[in-house]
Amino acid sequence: MGRKSIKEDKSEYFKAREEAGLTRAQASELIGSMTESRLEKIETGKVSIYPEDVVDLANAYKRQDLCNYYCTHECRIGQETVPEVKTSSLPEIVLGMLSALNSLNNQKDRLIDITADGIISDDEIEDFVAIQKQLEQIDRTVESLKLWVSNMISEGKIDKNKLLST
Repeated sequence: MGRKSIKEDKSEYFKAREEAGLTRAQASELIGSMTESRLEKIETGKVSIYPEDVVDLANAYKRQDLCNYYCTHECRIGQETVPEVKTSSLPEIVLGMLSALNSLNNQKDRLIDITADGIISDDEIEDFVAIQKQLEQIDRTVESLKLWVSNMISEGKIDKNKLLST
């Protein structure tokens, strides 16, 4: 295996490859559809990465979080619509989700009051924004759970066929 880089400002793709313990040549061979030269240019920011490249890297490195990173940091649409998700343990995800659901449950009657007439008035905006933030937290925990499942499938810890057949 080649020397490990001492470069400090490594891209996420560069770090992911190193964490996978692969040289560029090994990664290129594993991916099959990407040359070593293209991989180097992606890692150093000399060329833009395409979504299909990100999927290939995520699969090769068993790092499904690279897809979320791409969407939240490099894709213009994703930056506005996709929540940034951090990799967490299953207990952290579930506890976060339950906490957010409990908070929303406490606010559901207020949400009904606010939205029943189809108009959000000036005196309702503050409460509506607070409820919206709770919904966004639930969205992040759902996305985090989906990422956790994808990582477990990628690592061979969950059988995708069994998961989909139930």
